Amino acid sequence: MSQPILMTVDDDPAVSRSVARDLRRRYGKDYRVIRADSGQDALDALREIKLRGDAVAAILADYRMPQMDGIAFLEKAMDLFPHARRALLTAYADTDAAIQAINVVDVDHYLLKPWDPPEEKLYPVIDALVETWKAVGDRPVEEVKLLGHKYSSPSFHMRDFLARNAVPYRWYSVEEDEGKRLLQAAEATEADIPVVVTPDGTVLKNPSGSEIADAVGLSTRPAQEFYDLVVIGGGPAGLGAAVYGASEGLRTVLVEKKATGGQAGTSSRIENYLGFPDGVSGAQLTDRARRQAQKFGAEVLTARDVVGLEARGSQRVITFGDGSEIAAHSVILASGVNYRALAAEGIEELTGRGVYYGSAATEAPECKGEHVYIVGGANSAGQAAVFFSRHASDVTILVRGSSLEASMSHYLIEQIAGIENIHVRTHTTVKQVHGDGHLEQLTLCENGVTETVETGHLFIFIGAAPRTDWLGEGIHRDEYGFVRTGPDLLTAGQRRPAGWPLDRDPHYLESSIPGVFVAGDVRSQSVKRVASAVGEGAMAVTLVHRYLEEQ
Repeated sequence: MSQPILMTVDDDPAVSRSVARDLRRRYGKDYRVIRADSGQDALDALREIKLRGDAVAAILADYRMPQMDGIAFLEKAMDLFPHARRALLTAYADTDAAIQAINVVDVDHYLLKPWDPPEEKLYPVIDALVETWKAVGDRPVEEVKLLGHKYSSPSFHMRDFLARNAVPYRWYSVEEDEGKRLLQAAEATEADIPVVVTPDGTVLKNPSGSEIADAVGLSTRPAQEFYDLVVIGGGPAGLGAAVYGASEGLRTVLVEKKATGGQAGTSSRIENYLGFPDGVSGAQLTDRARRQAQKFGAEVLTARDVVGLEARGSQRVITFGDGSEIAAHSVILASGVNYRALAAEGIEELTGRGVYYGSAATEAPECKGEHVYIVGGANSAGQAAVFFSRHASDVTILVRGSSLEASMSHYLIEQIAGIENIHVRTHTTVKQVHGDGHLEQLTLCENGVTETVETGHLFIFIGAAPRTDWLGEGIHRDEYGFVRTGPDLLTAGQRRPAGWPLDRDPHYLESSIPGVFVAGDVRSQSVKRVASAVGEGAMAVTLVHRYLEEQ
């Protein structure tokens, strides 16, 4: 098999030769480097490569090229090689336009010219592109078939589970002919929906999360019975803890109920996270963090519901919903939060049937040409509005307060103001949702005046409720259910929490049970940002080491 290809496209011959030279010097042993002087020439070359059956690992394209700029070229190149990683070459003067374009076409990186020395400014980017391509490659993708109803809550939740766990799948509605034929071939009825057909032909009728996880190759069973560290929750805080715990030699297992990434994993674009000036999607950030944790040896268990946590001597024991247990020297609780339920008549019956909590990206194709409504005024709502504005004809953000300024980042407010089909309605709440089997109308109340509007999609981002209802009385929480840690556990007289067995105060992120630490949104008084959650996950590992040294 011939070597995979690294392609560079630039209309400036000197720059083109320079890029190719630097790439051959570093990657020439394992990759074939080819260059083109225009987008059209590069597309012609890619078509020949496709016919020969060769693989393209990465494409670097100049932003400013005549006839076809770099963004237009990369969009066409993606049709030929969808798994090839993509980078844009830009001059300093082009960065604003390039970043805006990158947000639209999801380029992996952009490179500023000149990149001297390449060891610092070029090769780390190419290394990242190549590593990602190796993880995905140009292998034929074996897809899971998912059969269900378009307006079915269980079908939606199954689609969401597969998408968030990066499982390739193809959706078939049983209202359509092909879906009906597949349902018949699977010897299933509509009472069995949703139905999953794995690449090897195994049929799963209305499977549970753990059943589908096992069937598609996700890890659900721990390899050991005892660990140094159990991380509960796979959001940014949990992933950060898993990366730092495993990289520092702790036997680490991360347990996640649904899919790694948490609420951040559903974000279409996070633009204020350090080190990603062109932004990064929650799915991309989650995938990189998960692979990073696994590279260092952390186990990642999916679709495992934790229902109990207790101290048994020096052991911290985790109980799963099926009654099985694992134990560890220490635990980091990073279970995150859920969106609060919207208090509107009819909301429960239509949840998953046009009404969704969080950014349900799997619904984006269904929103084409539709008017979408979003409830909430924080960053997650704003990011969802920007994302759905690329699919829907109109997006309306409903805000209970007088403006977005109190709860949304300034950069996002400005971005929303510049998108013509996004509208903001303040002093507005949803009073009732209507629909026969799926959402059809909303009754809104603005300054005491009610109005009924037509829509098939409502996305809700209101407040946060911590996932702590499963914790016992041994874990102290505040009046909202968030877990108290460190100084917050001390009373006015600096007295330690009742039952505290050690001759020291709790460490900063330590809960009322020694050796059980808390990181991210679930912690009382935490800063609800991705960067702070990752930082707390890393800091918690440092405190775990301190705790273990005391034992």
